[in-house]
Amino acid sequence: MNLMLHGIEQPIIEARDSLAEDHAGVAERFTMILANPPFKGSVESSTIAKDLSKTMGTTKTELLFMALFLRLLKTGGRAAVIVPDGVLFGSSNAHQKIRKLLVEEHKLDGVISMPSGVFKPYAGVSTAIVLFTKVGVREKGTDFVWFYDMTADGFSLDDKRATIAENDIPHLLDCWRGRDPVRDVDLRAKAFFVAREAIEANGYDLSINRYKEIEYEEVTYEKPMVILQKLRELEDEIRVDLDALEGMLG
Repeated sequence: MNLMLHGIEQPIIEARDSLAEDHAGVAERFTMILANPPFKGSVESSTIAKDLSKTMGTTKTELLFMALFLRLLKTGGRAAVIVPDGVLFGSSNAHQKIRKLLVEEHKLDGVISMPSGVFKPYAGVSTAIVLFTKVGVREKGTDFVWFYDMTADGFSLDDKRATIAENDIPHLLDCWRGRDPVRDVDLRAKAFFVAREAIEANGYDLSINRYKEIEYEEVTYEKPMVILQKLRELEDEIRVDLDALEGMLG
């Protein structure tokens, strides 16, 4: 019904286990994939399609679905996938393999870091959106990866998810449309590019905190003797008030 309300009058909806061997022949069917696949879970290894099992060597759904989407996309097809943060920096062979695959053999377009709480009250896990393009075997992979640090989405990050004024999404979209790998290199900004070589040097870690530079403001404190003198003055004021109170009581 939701698809029909948005102009897709004859949606094709199929109930299937997309990771199973029964559907291993479904490949290069789509030009675009938008997905929020199940994650933080595992599937029985005997049920996983052989090509996915061979490629990833894991039973973790969040990694298997990334490999599945690469199989389902046509060359030139694009995907935007919500993943748990662990996909970005996990140290297992499977985690590193999928990140290296996206960077070296395909085109990793961007990584949008989202704050934990965007899926509350259902889940509080930190997530990110990974955007990538499937390229042909003879084509060049990733040159630069675009990062965006989203800290607010227009709703509170607690279970109530009440509407608030802070919302990075309009700014995010503007930055995405006007992104420039030559200009957007300030690692202190909300949006910036990182070269493939830097990502490779960091073990294909895709967490934004690995590259973002935090600018700290210098704080100047008063000298200790000045602070001690102020404390004595406060104590004197308290003592005067206590004496006045004692006089009133007695």
